[in-house]
Amino acid sequence: MSNALPDGVERHAFGGGGGDGDDNDRLATRGEPVYGEPTDGEWRAWDPSRSKLGAMLELEMETNLAGGDTVLYLGAASGTTVSHVADFAGPTYAIEFAARPARDLLEAAASRPRLFPLLADARKPDTYAHVVESDVDVIVQDVATRGQARVALENRQFLADDGRLLLAVKARSEDVTRDPAAVFDDVREELGAEYEVLETKSLERYHADHLGIVARPL
Repeated sequence: MSNALPDGVERHAFGGGGGDGDDNDRLATRGEPVYGEPTDGEWRAWDPSRSKLGAMLELEMETNLAGGDTVLYLGAASGTTVSHVADFAGPTYAIEFAARPARDLLEAAASRPRLFPLLADARKPDTYAHVVESDVDVIVQDVATRGQARVALENRQFLADDGRLLLAVKARSEDVTRDPAAVFDDVREELGAEYEVLETKSLERYHADHLGIVARPL
């Protein structure tokens, strides 16, 4: 890859593991397995077809992740992606609204002392502002809801001035009847109120009707 991976994320050989891509050249982090991913010793494969952020890394987007970052993860679900993030990042605050996946998230966090699950609504950041530290290095957002740009704007308060927003926009969550390209245009425009969009890339290779966005606060 032309772009450097974060410290703690490497390409690793997995023999006969199945899943997406070449098993002998897969993204991987060190940690306990979470979702049935192939493992080799302490390494666990990071499946981009099950992770929007994994797809962004596979597609060589300039995420600016360095390893050891403080991360606010919005839409953690059962922990598939945020568990990989917590394998290489610093303090990782994982916001999930639904109780059932949050239980799985707690299990993923049991072996990860830097992963802090929070049962909360990413659309209401005031409900977790007393827990999440200010000036986080990275916000990773993967929420399946209307108003995805608004969620990013509302959570801007936590992001350091030199931080990054890594946003996976799901067009069908905004409006299933509209052309995804039009939805993506609207999201980019709305983000412009508080963010500079640095890069966008379709995640279609791994996730239908999704756009990856890298942005920084204005």
